[in-house]
Amino acid sequence: MGETLWVRAVRGAAPVPGNTPRSILYATRKLLTAISDRNSLQPENIISVILSLTPDLNAAFPAEAARELGWLNVPLFCTTEIPVPGALKMCVRVLVHAYLPCKQDEVKHIYLEEAAALRPDIHGQKNG
Repeated sequence: MGETLWVRAVRGAAPVPGNTPRSILYATRKLLTAISDRNSLQPENIISVILSLTPDLNAAFPAEAARELGWLNVPLFCTTEIPVPGALKMCVRVLVHAYLPCKQDEVKHIYLEEAAALRPDIHGQKNG
């Protein structure tokens, strides 16, 4: 008998160094790989993925990076973040819905480099 799996959501974000296909796909692969590694996530356990880019990024669909990682049968959806004044620019964000063998508070959300500022509660930073 296998372990119990629960439906969980994993969040993450990463900075993108430039508005080029190469930069967008590299940052997205790096983020998705980190999420997969830290959560022991297998593509067959992924329900769906929402990927978003800030409005200053439009050179590629970030879903292409997931396909490059072998997420061939995973439903993927790309969208644009709302342009909130003062928000972090040049950023890819992700919301992964998956079956995971952990409690809700054990999910490892991944915010890379400058994107860690989006979730100071996770990264031990103080607001303001």
